[in-house]
Amino acid sequence: MKEWLLEHPEVRTIRVAAADLNGQARGKRIPARYAASVIENGTRFPMSVLNLDIWGEDIEDSPLVFETGDRDGVLKPTERGFMPMPWLDAPTALLPIWMFHEDGTPYEGDPRHALARVVERYRARGLTPVCAMELEFFLIDDSGKTLQVPPSPRSGKRRKAAEIMSVRALDAFDRFFTDLYEACEAMDIPADTAISEAGLGQFEINLVHGNDPLKAADDAWLFKMLVKGLARRHGFAASFMAKPYPEYSGNGLHTHFSVLDRDGRNIFDNGGPEGTETLRNAVAGCLWAMRDCTLIFAPHDNSYERLVPEAHAPNGICWAYENRTAAIRIPSGAPAARRIEHRVAGGDVNPYLMLAAILGAALIGIEERMTPPDPISGNAYALDLPLLCESWQEAIDTFETSRIIPRLFPDQLIQNMVMTKRQELHYMQELTPEEKVELYLDTV
Repeated sequence: MKEWLLEHPEVRTIRVAAADLNGQARGKRIPARYAASVIENGTRFPMSVLNLDIWGEDIEDSPLVFETGDRDGVLKPTERGFMPMPWLDAPTALLPIWMFHEDGTPYEGDPRHALARVVERYRARGLTPVCAMELEFFLIDDSGKTLQVPPSPRSGKRRKAAEIMSVRALDAFDRFFTDLYEACEAMDIPADTAISEAGLGQFEINLVHGNDPLKAADDAWLFKMLVKGLARRHGFAASFMAKPYPEYSGNGLHTHFSVLDRDGRNIFDNGGPEGTETLRNAVAGCLWAMRDCTLIFAPHDNSYERLVPEAHAPNGICWAYENRTAAIRIPSGAPAARRIEHRVAGGDVNPYLMLAAILGAALIGIEERMTPPDPISGNAYALDLPLLCESWQEAIDTFETSRIIPRLFPDQLIQNMVMTKRQELHYMQELTPEEKVELYLDTV
């Protein structure tokens, strides 16, 4: 890590940041001359900082605050190391960190540690998850009272229509996407294909698959930070909020995953299109946990505006082959690439918690050899299916009382998550719809 700073003498300041439960970056600004101390000894801030609400406020009555004296955790660099922050004017480096107790044990309220626990369970069985994510976002002109698509820097015109897979829509923001890909390269974020999507000024970028789920979640977290920061440099906003426009589709964050054995073989591949029995076990585990995990996949008030019928977001719990109306899709293609696509999460999720929920549920399905219902065919919205939680309140209540969730997440994180979301639910009722959009537009 020290070598990176020596190779980049232009960097005078660094940011050290960890993800809180809402996926917000919490941390410090430090002069680069003091970076060696952070690398060797870590840094410190209160454990309660990873358990703030969406406004960045303490959780009322949280035992992490006054009851324990608002004690510090020790934050150490992750294996990611330093990377540039291309959306800032001054040359600056970001050092991702995660939280530990004084004795060196992981702090169970840290969402990155929640994912690390799941990955370790796979490793103990000689298995390696391979993950990729597709992130949707909107480019938005939020300078007026009404949100609208930004004018094209090329033509100065606004295209006030959804343009699915339009090359023209991509070319209209060519300078932004060129800068975005260059920034992803500098930050080692494996950005692949970009397309225009079904929403107004909506785009999707795929992140290439890899066999390190922690890096995959890091990539998604950093990508969201990058896209939002870089868009502001270009004079408009970018948002991953679930549903900024009521009349258009919302933002999803679809996750593809397969699992390799000790010999590097895909345990979902049986040489044909249907996949192995192990694939069906993993599907069954994902379906089994899906409703109780609604709060992970839809963590905010605005999230539930996306999960409605016929809006390109699943609300029924089901699976299918090559069917995008289903919550879980088995894509077609070469058998060696046989995988599961989990389509429930919105773009507003915490990637660490989302991936921990998906991979954790899949592993339980594999371990217990769960059997899924038959795959559906046709339009899932037209079928009588078990449903995800239909409101934020229901999702919080279900998460709190679930017998499934404690098998996926540590007690400390569950308690923190419930307290956070109950506080947000209470104060969100005081906001107008316009104030909610203003809040979520930049934060999630």
